[in-house]
Amino acid sequence: MNDKVALPVTEMRNPRSMDFDLLSTEQMLQVINAEDRTVADAVATQIPRIAEAVEAATRALAGGGRLIYVGAGSSGRIAQLDAVECPPTFGVTAEQVQAIVAGGEYAQAGSAAELEDDPALGAAAIAQRAVGARDVVVGLAASGTTPFTLGALREARRRGAATVAITCVPGSELAQLAGIAITPEVGPEVLTGSTRMKAGTAQKLICNMLTTVTMARLGKVYSNLMVDVQPRNAKLAARAVRIIAQAVNCSPEDARIWLTRAGGEVKTAIVMARAGVGRERAHALLQAADGAVRGALQRAAAGGPETRS
Repeated sequence: MNDKVALPVTEMRNPRSMDFDLLSTEQMLQVINAEDRTVADAVATQIPRIAEAVEAATRALAGGGRLIYVGAGSSGRIAQLDAVECPPTFGVTAEQVQAIVAGGEYAQAGSAAELEDDPALGAAAIAQRAVGARDVVVGLAASGTTPFTLGALREARRRGAATVAITCVPGSELAQLAGIAITPEVGPEVLTGSTRMKAGTAQKLICNMLTTVTMARLGKVYSNLMVDVQPRNAKLAARAVRIIAQAVNCSPEDARIWLTRAGGEVKTAIVMARAGVGRERAHALLQAADGAVRGALQRAAAGGPETRS
């Protein structure tokens, strides 16, 4: 058998890095950087498919469902990273956006390679979380062949969930299994088979895009501000004050006052300050606008029934 034909592109050798070990330090870095610059262009070709995934995720979260990532190895850790960043950034719960990683917590710091080959474990993880028709399950696998992830996505599909694949091999088993296949072609890695590099970068970019735009569609972004940030520590509290000051065009001191009056709720503080209403009325305006600050302000300006005493 010709290995060059049988191997997925993510496992092939890169002709541009054949002499990598002979290069100087700066030359090695230049080769890596040159390859990395191609990743964004590869992801750009997939924007229509990413948009489909965003719409599916938006429908799921708006309807009480969940966005659930599944992955193993580097793909699993990238999925976990995106999931754990969503609660502090967008104010969602850890239940709404979560990740299933082969090996669980141990795999976050160590290797659980032996568990990646068991599709039954992936299916069991989906069953354990009672995945159903309201959920979206996103499987990440650079080559699109990881048995754990395939088993999970297959079970999710059987249960009626919307399914998305993020893989760097078009036509792979994972891509064919998913309802939406996001398949940036990043080519062979600088180090053969080290998919934590270009393939991992592509996955990270796509996950960032998926959750950021989904949260924007759900009203958790006003202008380009993260208005559902939760001020749970000093850094996030300072960010909340800056967001209010920028959205309202007021001083940090006034922003702190608005945040206090709003009970620590950034969106409420912005609506209160910009619409000149009290906390309860700001809540009503936001509720009527499905949590969107811009929609709430438009309702206040229109003088609708939500703005009356």
